Amino acid sequence: MSAAPDGLPPLREVLRRHGLDPKKALGQNFLLDLNLTGKIARQAAPLGGHVVVEIGPGPGGLTRALLAEGADHVVAIEKDPRCLEALAEIAAHHPGRLTVISGDALKVDIATLADGRRMKVVANLPYNVGTQLLLNWIGGETWPPAWSDLTLMFQREVAERIVAAPGSDAYGRLGVLAGWRTRSRILFDVPPEAFTPPPKVTSSVIRIEPRAEPIDVPLARLEAVTAAAFGQRRKMLRQSLKSLGGEALLLRAGIDPQRRAETLDIAEFCRLAKLA
Repeated sequence: MSAAPDGLPPLREVLRRHGLDPKKALGQNFLLDLNLTGKIARQAAPLGGHVVVEIGPGPGGLTRALLAEGADHVVAIEKDPRCLEALAEIAAHHPGRLTVISGDALKVDIATLADGRRMKVVANLPYNVGTQLLLNWIGGETWPPAWSDLTLMFQREVAERIVAAPGSDAYGRLGVLAGWRTRSRILFDVPPEAFTPPPKVTSSVIRIEPRAEPIDVPLARLEAVTAAAFGQRRKMLRQSLKSLGGEALLLRAGIDPQRRAETLDIAEFCRLAKLA
């Protein structure tokens, strides 16, 4: 089997040689099409002058694309120890440009990985932890964050919730929290057959950029208000927000108590959070 354009073995050969059958428990769906991983890496451009953090690289398809597209340095965080040998081969092929961290990305403060340099995050996120990772990255106490932008793959349904606008069916707590501090857009979809094994859903690549000056409001309060409001989204806000002050809170914020959660924009949720 011939080598790929970067001089490394084809990814299917890497899987076979290292016995890397994807594990459902780890949310693994490997992306083996190097044309597609290259497209994702190019969407994150410019990569030069940046440390690029990747989560869940698996056998390293996207890792290879990021290096080929000019990332100064890639820091790949991989929970599955079976993948480490395959990633070590990539590191040997690109001396000094790839650092592999064996561990759980949920426990890693990515702000510590940049070493003072500009940072991007580019990842085909494991489905089972992707949303929580995003909330960790946009919910830090320090803002603007250490990263300049995020180029991430989620299930299409999750991506739609992240970019959702008020009044849309997908608009909810995730859309408010993401929209509060960031701007995001869906770049393109990735069909199930692009993965090994194919998931049951379409995936989407999205780009997320931080807002320079988001509305100043305590994150914990905004989380509490959105959780209550969307926890009973079919009810009027005077009922769903009863535990936080209900009708009195809404009137102080200048919001009609008969409205429902999906009709409020982010500024209105922030106003409620400040008063709650």
